[in-house]
Amino acid sequence: MNISFYKYQGTGNDFVMIDDRDEVLDLSDISWVKRLCDRKFGIGADGLIAIRNHKDYDFEMVYFNSDGSQSMCGNGARCAVAFAGQLGIVSEKTNFLAIDGPHEALLSDSIVELKMGDVSSIDVLEEDFFVNTGSPHHIRMVEEIDSYPVFEQGKEVRYSEQYQPAGTNVNFIQKQSEERIFVRTYERGVENETLSCGTGVTAAALAFAADREAATIQIQTLGGELAVRFEKAPRGGYQNIWLIGPAERVFSGEIKL
Repeated sequence: MNISFYKYQGTGNDFVMIDDRDEVLDLSDISWVKRLCDRKFGIGADGLIAIRNHKDYDFEMVYFNSDGSQSMCGNGARCAVAFAGQLGIVSEKTNFLAIDGPHEALLSDSIVELKMGDVSSIDVLEEDFFVNTGSPHHIRMVEEIDSYPVFEQGKEVRYSEQYQPAGTNVNFIQKQSEERIFVRTYERGVENETLSCGTGVTAAALAFAADREAATIQIQTLGGELAVRFEKAPRGGYQNIWLIGPAERVFSGEIKL
């Protein structure tokens, strides 16, 4: 069976996009996900997203990491919104469903603003932090982030005993100013450093500015610029969390599944 696909990227986080509103994809056997995401033998991507119909929402985003596992993906969701816009499903505003629940998003030109789920707490782990933003994230503040061994240190934390059996994503932050940070991420499911991670920069921004009543944090990643806007919830935790940045169509094609 031949299928049409599109390739999108959001600050270097890249995704294979498939319009599966007719539900022709077999999601019970996802060996094909790994093959399509393989950078040597397939299209190549950090993850794959299928867009499906849903009776209660504009669409449903079904997301897979490149190893076939599933989680919430912030940059993937932003790209899914841009793809849904291309398909004519949505225009300027949308409500859609992801693995962690419903989300709102705003689409304007190439910029997508994605409302993330509320975060109930930030766990302090000695000098590090843990935040769940739809996917689990370990946060560590570092110096000289350009030369920091992200792969080695990220892999060590990801497979550490405290996060077994599921593991965690690992984010390293360097402060650039009171309103700006540089974030690098080791992603679980990709098992490598990626150029950007949407749920990761969201977690990093919350950990960095956790004591503020409200903040907009600018974030540099290896793949480009993002922003996270949030406020403290009256009863604790954080609400109105928005992940903001570009989502771009790169190319399209057809491949045998």
